[in-house]
Amino acid sequence: MKKTIDFHRHVWEGWRVMDFISDLEQLFDPSFFASKEELKNWCKSNQPYYKKHIPEVYGYFLSRTKLK
Repeated sequence: MKKTIDFHRHVWEGWRVMDFISDLEQLFDPSFFASKEELKNWCKSNQPYYKKHIPEVYGYFLSRTKLK
């Protein structure tokens, strides 16, 4: 069963999951990633202000790739 993403979950100083996703959306190119680890590192390094893994952000972008 797939987990539902809580887009409104507060992550850091007023930033919600959806805020991070929205910020990364314009930079995202699903063909760029060869592995899940590359995608995870990309999410962390390109998120504004907060450079830690956010499972919901990673999961959202993972669902938009062909990575298994």
